[in-house]
Amino acid sequence: MGIYDFNILSDHYKYDIAFTKGKFVDTVTKGKIKYSLYAVSMFWVEVTYNAKDNKIKGIKSFVGGETLDKYSNIPKEI
Repeated sequence: MGIYDFNILSDHYKYDIAFTKGKFVDTVTKGKIKYSLYAVSMFWVEVTYNAKDNKIKGIKSFVGGETLDKYSNIPKEI
């Protein structure tokens, strides 16, 4: 499945693919929000979770860039 095929799915199916077919990579916590990264085929999927409300808040797919950078432990340049 490619990213374009993934993007036209309903959120229900996007979550299903991320959680069942995706490979969990990492989680980053910023305050009460947790971001979980999954590798799916040749792209990334990020699931946003509000720990305080105990609810999933969103899902998005991407191939790289700033969204992926937050999972790196490389410090940002000043």
